[in-house]
Amino acid sequence: MGLLKRNPFGHILFLKKWLIRIAGSFTHKRYRGFNQMHIEGSEIIRALPETNVLFISNHQTYFADVVSMFHVFNASLKGRENNIKNVGYLWNPKMNMYYVAAKETMQSGLLPKILAYAGAITVERTWRAEGKDVKREVNPNDTENIKIALEDGWVVTFPQGTTRSFKPVRKGTAHIILQHKPIVVPIVIDGFRRSFDRKGLRIKKKGILQSFVIKPPLEIDYENDSVDSIVEKIEYAIEQHPSFLKVIPADELEEQARLDKDRMWKY
Repeated sequence: MGLLKRNPFGHILFLKKWLIRIAGSFTHKRYRGFNQMHIEGSEIIRALPETNVLFISNHQTYFADVVSMFHVFNASLKGRENNIKNVGYLWNPKMNMYYVAAKETMQSGLLPKILAYAGAITVERTWRAEGKDVKREVNPNDTENIKIALEDGWVVTFPQGTTRSFKPVRKGTAHIILQHKPIVVPIVIDGFRRSFDRKGLRIKKKGILQSFVIKPPLEIDYENDSVDSIVEKIEYAIEQHPSFLKVIPADELEEQARLDKDRMWKY
């Protein structure tokens, strides 16, 4: 790799690689040390093609969620079976991995700007800006950048566009799916909201069992499925459909707590 070789967005790959290595080394204990992460589905990652893959996930923190994906994806590709043991898997990380993030979030300070270099596709939110509700047209440059990223590799998006649970899935994700026909892989995460602050930068509580579940690709009829039907499929896939809002019996909660305690330090 030439020192000045760049990706389609002009980022120097040599710098990006070292950024991922350094950031990965500093953050590894956040998922395997201070806390533990239970992973399922690493074999699905290894079976995916090199390009045109769209990951959809629920969202719990600004940055910790996507950082965990860099760890899990690279560990899986290096043969780790549902674990992130030995951070050496980041020595030669996957370089064509991107994630969709709000432009104002990634420009909110020096650290976010540095993290953006690792692969952010920044977009202007059409419904929210500077903490206020807005209504504006989609920036065509944003959709074009997502297209470029899919043609180059993998893209992670959080289709609810917020870290708040059970908010509606934005239809823009469905439009992207119908237009570019990617393989769509759902991911469901949990425990990050309890582990970290809202930005995902500060450890709020230690000893949390985080979970990271990679599901098989969605079955989508790109020619006949409607935007609304794809939105509904996404809601079910990332477990954010309103039907998941239910009262869980106390005995079930107690049993889950017991299992979490049993599993706490086994990974």
